[in-house]
Amino acid sequence: MSLSLLFAFRKYILLQRMPCCSDDDEGIDIFTHQPSRSAFTSLNDSAMGEDISCLILGIREMKSPEVLSETPAVVSMDENPESLKSKKLGMYFVESDNRRSPFAGGYTTLGTTPVNIHGKPITDLSKTGGWLAAFFIFGNEMAERMAYFGLSVNMVAFMFYVMHRPFTSSANAVNNFLGISQASSVLGGFLADAYLGRYWTIAIFTTIYLVGLTGITLCATLNVLVPNQDECNQLSLLLGNCEPAKPWQMFYLYTVLYVTGFGAAGIRPCVSSFGADQFDERSRDYNTNLDRFFNLFYLSVTMGAIVAFTAVVYIQMELGWGFAFGALAVAMAISNIVFFVGTPLYRHRMPGGSPLTRVAQVLVAAFRKRNASFDSSEYVGLYELQGKRSAVKGSGKIAHTDDFRCLDKAALRLKEDGTNMSPWYLCTVTQVEEVKILLKLIPIPTCSIMLSVILTEYLTLSVQQAYTLNTHMGRLKLPVTCMPVFPGLSIFLLLSLYYVIFVPLSRRITGHPRGASQLQRVGLGLAISIVSVGWAGVFERYRRNYAIREGYEGSFLSPMPGLSAYWLLIQYCLIGLAEVFSVVGLLEFLYEEAPDAMKSIGSAYAAVAGGLGCFIATILNSIINSLTGNEEKRQTSWLSQNINTGRFDYFYWLLTALSIINFCVFLYAARRYKYRVTDTVETKDLPQR
Repeated sequence: MSLSLLFAFRKYILLQRMPCCSDDDEGIDIFTHQPSRSAFTSLNDSAMGEDISCLILGIREMKSPEVLSETPAVVSMDENPESLKSKKLGMYFVESDNRRSPFAGGYTTLGTTPVNIHGKPITDLSKTGGWLAAFFIFGNEMAERMAYFGLSVNMVAFMFYVMHRPFTSSANAVNNFLGISQASSVLGGFLADAYLGRYWTIAIFTTIYLVGLTGITLCATLNVLVPNQDECNQLSLLLGNCEPAKPWQMFYLYTVLYVTGFGAAGIRPCVSSFGADQFDERSRDYNTNLDRFFNLFYLSVTMGAIVAFTAVVYIQMELGWGFAFGALAVAMAISNIVFFVGTPLYRHRMPGGSPLTRVAQVLVAAFRKRNASFDSSEYVGLYELQGKRSAVKGSGKIAHTDDFRCLDKAALRLKEDGTNMSPWYLCTVTQVEEVKILLKLIPIPTCSIMLSVILTEYLTLSVQQAYTLNTHMGRLKLPVTCMPVFPGLSIFLLLSLYYVIFVPLSRRITGHPRGASQLQRVGLGLAISIVSVGWAGVFERYRRNYAIREGYEGSFLSPMPGLSAYWLLIQYCLIGLAEVFSVVGLLEFLYEEAPDAMKSIGSAYAAVAGGLGCFIATILNSIINSLTGNEEKRQTSWLSQNINTGRFDYFYWLLTALSIINFCVFLYAARRYKYRVTDTVETKDLPQR
């Protein structure tokens, strides 16, 4: 009882010092980040509650609405333990100034306050940010996407025709490049959120990207970096009689290619987040602006892809590989200049320190208290800093939730903690909720991996299909490598008409003010992708049978005049629509739902999912080749280099089956997910004794 009195007295002194406990002061509600005339301190120990309840009359306790009716203000230890186990954890916060850690007393500025490039608060927001600043950022992403898609399509042909590599190994190398450029985005997101900020991360990695593109241009320009092209005609290519590239030549090409992919690591997770940072979240039109921003952002991505599939391909055909890759490098250099010119207009967010460290602190603290019980008499409260301040730089306070309750033990303050306020032993509720949010977000981008697999397969397999088809449009003959432009055109058309047609129609069906919620758009995109890949299997079966019937079985690089390549437009346009709904919805979802100090990490989730899709596509191709092909038995693989003897139709139907399973998993995950924006807080007076 003496120990309880000691804690009670300390608590009473603390309450007297709390500004938020005064009737004349307006603190900040940690759940809504809005002004509140309440303190939120109580104890969950019966002994302490009995001793000091008379000292805290009039003090109000804050609870999330889910637990108000289920958890009493003070839990009595005389109750049945079984009934205690069935109750949700109530909101019992212990606010304190005594943080003996690098967090010190916390950060007094709200995490969402924009600053200038020097880290100082912006006094006049009207002179910075907004759509003008966002358009400077669009240019950087457009150039990066132009280079990305330009390399993804042309590099397969470059390795086959110039470096004399087989189609299969060329496709796998490009898939690895695509995977590295996206999966490494988590590194860029980490650096941006932890140390550099989004602006400097983009500035550094976009320069690395330019260096890589310059190296690829040199490879295509200097004869010493490529094998001898003499006496290497189409027949020699088919028979594999051309002089292969030397190991050091391939090493150089792979090095500059992967340097380029690594450069994308700091661009992809940061550009969309940095652009969204330019809008004031306190504005009445914030949600509308954010919705339009992500659509226009992806429109700039699409424009970059269209230029890559048309202008760059044209330059390659007319002027050669060196000029084509050089055009990508020049475009990237110009976009860098435009990005830096817009520097005075940008709004910045303060990096919040290492998010991985904070995640580790929560996991370690929760593990150390794994045997502690929420119903124990040693329980004092869930720890949080006082008033407006947050223990996380660059973040406001986050509301407590009942998910992953095992992690709540990291914020569980016990009597035995004493004055040990190290974050490796005791974390704030905001830190714990950051980890919870990251965990809750994982299933949604994970379900987008399958879409990335399909997109990756289309970039390589559809090119092989197009080589066997008639690409004439009247008197105009389109190059095979221009075929992927049609998904981009469908995306461009849809985004242009999105607010004119789709939003009004879908609003009537769903009642949602923006037509459809973010998860509904992601789900719609995944459903359309199933139709796309299913149609691809149907058409490929028809194309293969036609080739065999017309005597083209052995001529897989000869176009068949009687079968138009424009049948591929159906699968291309469908996958373009799927990409619009899924990717744009996912980017907006991750940005809005991610913690304030982890926005880049949240955006990196989408890029990592895309990268994993590329790697999975490569692994899946290898598995299919090993299972279905046997050289000793002269059994042709489904993914044979000769598409007319392979079974691409079986492969497409396999992707269809996997996509259906993935869609069912997404429906389950989306149904269970609760948006952060719906969190509300109510206050409740503590009962008087």
